Amino acid sequence: MTQADLAPEAAPERAFDATARPKRRSLAPLQGLWPVLKRYRGRLLAALAAILVAALATLALPLAVRRMIDFGFAADQAGLVDRYFEVLVAVVAVLAAASAARYYLVTTLGERVVSDLRTAVFARLVTLDGAFYDTARSGELTSRLTADTTQIKAAVGASASTALRNLVLCLGSMVMMVVTSLHLSGLVLIAIPVIVLPLVASGRRVRKRARAAQDTLADASAYAAEALGAMRALQASTAEGAALARFGGAVERAFEAARDATRARAILTGVGIFLVFASIVTVLWVGAQSVLNGTMSAGTLGQFVLYAVLAASALGDLSQTWGEAAAAAGAAERIAELLKAEPQVRAQVKGHAKPVALPERVAGAIRFDEVSFAYPSRPDCAALHALSLEIRPGERVALVGPSGAGKSTVFQLLERFYDPQAGRISFDGVDIHGCDPVAVRRQMALVPQEVAIFADTVRGNIRLGRPEATDAEVEAAGRAALVDEFVARLPHGWETEVGERGVTLSGGQRQRIVIARAILRAAPILLLDEATSALDAESETLVQTALERSMAGRTTLVIAHRLATVLSADRILVMEAGRIVDEGSHAELVAKGGLYARLAALQFNAAG
Repeated sequence: MTQADLAPEAAPERAFDATARPKRRSLAPLQGLWPVLKRYRGRLLAALAAILVAALATLALPLAVRRMIDFGFAADQAGLVDRYFEVLVAVVAVLAAASAARYYLVTTLGERVVSDLRTAVFARLVTLDGAFYDTARSGELTSRLTADTTQIKAAVGASASTALRNLVLCLGSMVMMVVTSLHLSGLVLIAIPVIVLPLVASGRRVRKRARAAQDTLADASAYAAEALGAMRALQASTAEGAALARFGGAVERAFEAARDATRARAILTGVGIFLVFASIVTVLWVGAQSVLNGTMSAGTLGQFVLYAVLAASALGDLSQTWGEAAAAAGAAERIAELLKAEPQVRAQVKGHAKPVALPERVAGAIRFDEVSFAYPSRPDCAALHALSLEIRPGERVALVGPSGAGKSTVFQLLERFYDPQAGRISFDGVDIHGCDPVAVRRQMALVPQEVAIFADTVRGNIRLGRPEATDAEVEAAGRAALVDEFVARLPHGWETEVGERGVTLSGGQRQRIVIARAILRAAPILLLDEATSALDAESETLVQTALERSMAGRTTLVIAHRLATVLSADRILVMEAGRIVDEGSHAELVAKGGLYARLAALQFNAAG
């Protein structure tokens, strides 16, 4: 299943904006679920059949009651009472079986649809680029992935089946009311607009408040995710009170929004019930007069009343499920926003029928031609200015310079997390702008400064570099990065769970796992962004040796603030304000007396 199957309609390319709120107030967003539902036509048709059988069985009950009242109590037909009750038991048995089948079918259908939705949303999220994640909050996305899809599950499952059952009951009861008594049905038909119009108007307000409640809950979830991810930093700063106050405020706003939505639904339900049953009481009084006048039998009035009660109950339940559907429509809108979000970095560009092919393994030649770039979140602040550089296959090049010089931006563009606004970046002469980003990234192994460790085993975290790698290959990479040195002390060795974000490991241990991940990847281009920054002096020396071995035959780019780590580079590029201002070996750059010489003097003199 693709995301396109689930999105209600194609949308122009645009950046995701979590604060944008659509102006629609209908249930139209639920139409976007149809492409998913129709994949399970068999189960859907079976559920509809069960709903229809259950409704027909319910509609048959008043017929038996009428005949029992009119004929079963006659002295010469006492035996009919037993037969009518036998029929009633049979009808109830059919009703029970159909209801059980309906519950099973619609509940499993709801679970299936929501599973597909969650998979499709996550599949869309993993294809979106840096521009999307520059503005989106992970807690907000998690809320949409979990809470909003759960809201839809309730609508597709229980609410939808209940609504369909009540709709069939309501329509069927109205038809039988007309068959039973035309003049009493006329009174009911007059009352219907009085009942329905206020419910529809109130339903719009319910949906608006339900959307607001979901948004405020997402805000609270987003902050909770941020706070939990940085709990130790909060505790170290003794900021627990401030964090609690902020989260408490967000939760209180979510409660107030939920209370408003609940109040609106409660009013909607109360108004609907009053209008419906007030109409029934009026019709019952008119019918009682007809029985007293002899123009209607007691059984006929009883049958009509039962159908009226069924219609009223069904209509009242419909008013409640309308509110639930309105809440689900709000959730569907929020999910549709994600499914329609388009990455700015695409697998192919206009004018190409398919992505430009890269070699299975590039030689490692890298070239920047007059590349200019500004982050989408800061379009007026250029990170690179007409940057040009050329790196030969197998060459080791270091990028140095002050913070904000554009070093990490070079890595971001190489990985195609972004595309430059001007200029050209090529691997082995192939412009990567026309290549599939996944194919581009397969050519590189990255060791970032901010390591990413998952709540998995040591082995699982290393294997992320190459999921198909064998256990022996994983352990070999771990030994090369000195991971085995601390794995030997862990309770379950390579199978030890390291906790969320590797919380049970030291910074150096986490860094070594990421280095092992890059070694396992064995890509022709190696990107090292302060790769040994979290290591102590002894571990840094050992891991640097491992990295030296892994660099053999590979093009390597190194970002380093500590200049001692780049002394062995073939070439050092000095960056400042998004430009390369100098290049050469360590000795050549020191001799020139420029920016690099000043940085070297500060670091090496301080070290001395």
